[in-house]
Amino acid sequence: MAKLYFHYSTMNAGKSTVLLQAAYNYRERGMEPYLLTARLDHRAGAGRIASRIGIDDAADTFERDSDLFAQIAARQQAGPIACAFVDEAQFLTEAQVWQLARVVDDLSVPVMCFGLRVDFRGKLFPGSATLLALADEMREVRTICHCGKKATMVVRRDGAGKVVMDGAQVQIGGNETYVSLCRVHWREAVGDRPDS
Repeated sequence: MAKLYFHYSTMNAGKSTVLLQAAYNYRERGMEPYLLTARLDHRAGAGRIASRIGIDDAADTFERDSDLFAQIAARQQAGPIACAFVDEAQFLTEAQVWQLARVVDDLSVPVMCFGLRVDFRGKLFPGSATLLALADEMREVRTICHCGKKATMVVRRDGAGKVVMDGAQVQIGGNETYVSLCRVHWREAVGDRPDS
């Protein structure tokens, strides 16, 4: 039975690595995955999902106005899809998450979404919030803070390395921009602790 999965974490936890490994496993067994990623994240190049460890794969892209049900249904017409994989799922809209739920329910295609749970201010992304509400199964991809505890938060740094709390929710960046921290060290970094 098809399900909607949400694999979530902070930055640099290995979400794309897990996605690419799972897609590889499908292909190795003669089944075809369908990969999607947000068009606005082009760090690895347009229509590419890449991992920091050096593996990557081609993917179709989606934008805020993409109809993902129609896109996946059209791809399914070209041949069977064993599973749809969505990278950068935090950029999905609420409507797109519902479209993915329809893919699972009406097309019987499992959908695995991979994305950030919260932004640099500790707020849920709209796509992540809707996935937390609708996903059949949720799995945390863990990474660690510099102290060794599980990292659940992320801070954004400016060009000088200073932590910023203002700005657009979406700013594409990697290790030069974002640092994953445990909640205690996130609170310290944003000045929300008496000893900070």
